[in-house]
Amino acid sequence: MISFAGVARLPRGRGLFAAILGTMFVAGCTTLPTSGPRGAEIRSQITDDTAKLGITLVEVNSISDLPKTGAQAQVFSSAYVPPPSTELVGPGDTLDIAIYESGIALFGRSVAATPAGDPNYEASAKAERLPPARVSDEGTINIPFVGELSVKGRTTSGIERQIRKALLGKSENPQVLVSIRDGLTNSVIIGGDVARPGRLVLPTNRETLSDVIALSGGNRGEIKDMLVRVERKGVSGEFRLSDVLSNPEQNIRIFPADRISVVKAMRSFSVLGAAGKAEQLPFPAPQVSLAEALAASGGSNPASGDARAIFVFRTVKNESGEVQSTVFHLNMMQASAYPLAQRFAMEDKDVLYIGNAAANQPMKLLQIISQLFYPLSVVRTF
Repeated sequence: MISFAGVARLPRGRGLFAAILGTMFVAGCTTLPTSGPRGAEIRSQITDDTAKLGITLVEVNSISDLPKTGAQAQVFSSAYVPPPSTELVGPGDTLDIAIYESGIALFGRSVAATPAGDPNYEASAKAERLPPARVSDEGTINIPFVGELSVKGRTTSGIERQIRKALLGKSENPQVLVSIRDGLTNSVIIGGDVARPGRLVLPTNRETLSDVIALSGGNRGEIKDMLVRVERKGVSGEFRLSDVLSNPEQNIRIFPADRISVVKAMRSFSVLGAAGKAEQLPFPAPQVSLAEALAASGGSNPASGDARAIFVFRTVKNESGEVQSTVFHLNMMQASAYPLAQRFAMEDKDVLYIGNAAANQPMKLLQIISQLFYPLSVVRTF
């Protein structure tokens, strides 16, 4: 507090000047610009208006007070029934069909005459490869001398037996081999920042998310900045690529008909208040601690900041989809706060706020007054 008890004993001019100066000092402390509230003001406002603001204040004094950094909640239902296995054929698939014949050839002819004198007789088996057969929307294919066959939902070995049975009586001891050239039924669509976007056939139908990204040529960007979106039967899930590669639970299995997008989504946090510099900073690594965030932002400004007022504002959605805001407070004047800051994991869009020191405003006013009266003192010396 400023005392004016001695103002009456000063000469009239000096007393009036001191009274004006004191009034300016008291009023100026409340009207000077500031970078934000002090730590005590933040705590009191949140405590008094918790019901109205919906903000929870957490005093981080021990490990149990640190925010939980558990695995991401399961996005897709564990009861999901995947499509049929990779061997089953469906509409849109393209089949390679080879027919081996011995004796009288139905699909191929030999130019050399045989001892029997029949030019159609083959002493050894010869393979005739049919043009690629695309399965129609109705699930059928056409085979010469056989006609239309329904192959939807059958395995390649089942189709082989089906064609062989249809050729009996038309070809002598035919043998059939069927393979899937383009399996649209067993494929996914992958796009975004990958080397080879497009339709990808799953070789074994047992591929994981990281396997599919690798089969598409890999991502085109830093792993820490990449976000993977998976859409399945109207349900969408998002995964950080760094989490997919480091956490087996996030490396989910991919099923046919999934749609995958790999996009660049840099994570960042904002620094406000009496820090070395107010700015938005990107995550330099997949995981960033509060201690690293403070160091990257320049820490508390020694001229105006209060190391006892370090706050992290965080807004997240709970399992019900409701937005929840939490404010974590650390007193960095206590030695125990530094190990806690090392274990405090920053998240995307966090706001790191450093409170103003209690003596910040009076110091600003004194600086302004000194700047105002410094020219007068210089003129008086001359």
